[in-house]
Amino acid sequence: MTSAKHRKNLSQTQYIAVGFLLMIVIGAILLMLPVSSRAGVWTDPLSAAFTATSASCVTGLVVFDTYSHWSLFGQLVILTLIQIGGLGFITVGVFFSIYLRRNIGLIARNRMQESVSALQLGGVVKLAKQIVIGTAAIEALGALFLSFVFIPEMGFGQGLYYSVFHSISAFCNAGFDLMGKYEEYSSFVAYRDNLWLNLVFCALILIGGLGFMVWQDLYQNRLNWKKYHLHTKLVLLGLVIFTVGGTLLFWIFERNNLLAGVSPVGQFCASLFGAVTPRTAGFNTTDTGQLSEAGQILTVFLMIVGGNSGSTAGGAKVTTVMVLFMFVWASLHQSSEVQTFGRRLTQETVRKASVVFTINLTLGVAAAMVICAIQNLCLGEVLFETFSAMNTVGMTMNLTRELIPASRIIIMILMYFGRIGSLTFAFSFFKKKDTDVLKNPVGEISVG
Repeated sequence: MTSAKHRKNLSQTQYIAVGFLLMIVIGAILLMLPVSSRAGVWTDPLSAAFTATSASCVTGLVVFDTYSHWSLFGQLVILTLIQIGGLGFITVGVFFSIYLRRNIGLIARNRMQESVSALQLGGVVKLAKQIVIGTAAIEALGALFLSFVFIPEMGFGQGLYYSVFHSISAFCNAGFDLMGKYEEYSSFVAYRDNLWLNLVFCALILIGGLGFMVWQDLYQNRLNWKKYHLHTKLVLLGLVIFTVGGTLLFWIFERNNLLAGVSPVGQFCASLFGAVTPRTAGFNTTDTGQLSEAGQILTVFLMIVGGNSGSTAGGAKVTTVMVLFMFVWASLHQSSEVQTFGRRLTQETVRKASVVFTINLTLGVAAAMVICAIQNLCLGEVLFETFSAMNTVGMTMNLTRELIPASRIIIMILMYFGRIGSLTFAFSFFKKKDTDVLKNPVGEISVG
C-alpha cells in the first residue's frame, strides 16, 4: 500500500528515472550469475552493472567482448535490456496493458507522453500499440535483409540468430555486436566493403532514430509534405543535412588516413557509416582508434547531435541543434523571433533547447576533467569516451577497458543521464516553480 502511494507521488520524470534504474539493477543481477558467462563463472558486480547500464541505455560501451564473455543466456539478457531500453519500459508496459485489456488511467497516459516526448496527450495509448507493432515489423524486416549476409556465412541457425540480434541492436541504436566470433572488439570492420550490409544497418539506425512521433506523422500523411508537423519537417531536414554533410566531411577528413587505398565502394560505405553510426548507434566499420583529429571532432559533433526526440537514439537531439542554429541565425539578423517553414517558435522551445545542449556539453566536459584528474589518459580519447557515453553512442577509441572502477562509474552515470534525458533527469530533482507575481527590476549586463 505504501509503495503504491510512493509511486503515485513520483513525478513523471522521477518515475522514468527510477524505472530505468530498477531495470539496470535487475539486469546486473542476472548478468552476474554464472549461467550468463560463457565460462560458467560469476561476473564481478561492477562489470555486470556496467554492461546492464550500457544495454538498458542502448549505448554499446563494453568492458567484455559480448560474444567471447557472455553465454547465450547472457546475450539474451542483454538483448532484452536493449529492446526494453530502446522502446522505453513505459511503452512496453502500456502495450501489455492493452493486450491484457486493462484500463489505462490518466497517470499512465501522462507518463507515456513524457516517455516518447509526444506533443499531445490524446492518442498516446494508440501510439504505444503502433510503436511496438511497428518496431517488431521493422526489426523483422531488418533481420530478413541481414540474413542474406549472415546465413550463407554461418549456416541457418546461427545466421538467423545473428540477423535478429543485430537488427534489434541497430534499430535500437544500441551498438552491441557478436562479431567477437571472429576477432574480439572488431565490430563490423571486416564488412567495411559490403554495400548491402552497410545500407541495411544505416537504414535501421536512421529509422530507429527518427522518433515515434515522426513515424506516426509519416504513416498518417504519407508523402504530403504540407501536412507534416513542423517537428517532422525539422527532423527530416536535419536527417538530410547531417547524413549527407557528415558523409562528405568524413570522406574529406579520412581519405588520406583510414580510407587510403580503399576501393571507391569501400570509401562510400565507410564514409556513410561514419556519418550515421555516431548518431548514437555505436557500431564501427573502421578503426576509431586511428581516426584523424578532424575525424574525431566530426564524430564527437555528430554524437552530440544524436537522433530525434522520442526515438531509440540519444544525444542532444537533431531538433535541439536545429533550433539553436535557427536562433543564432535569427539573432545575427537582429530578429526577435525564430521562424521556420512559416511558423514561429516559442521562447520556451528555444529555452529548452539551450538548456539541453548546455547540460549535455557541461556534463561531457566535466566528466572528462574528473577522469583525467584520476587517470593519466589522453584528453582527446577521454572526451571521445565521455561524449560517447553521455549521448548513448557506444563508440570508443579503445579506452573503455583501460578505465579504473571510479572512471567506469562516471561513464555509467553519463549513460544513465543520456538515456533518460539530461533535462528529464534535472527536472526530476526540482518541482515546477509557481510563476512569481512580483518580479525583480531588470539588470543590464554586457554579453559577447
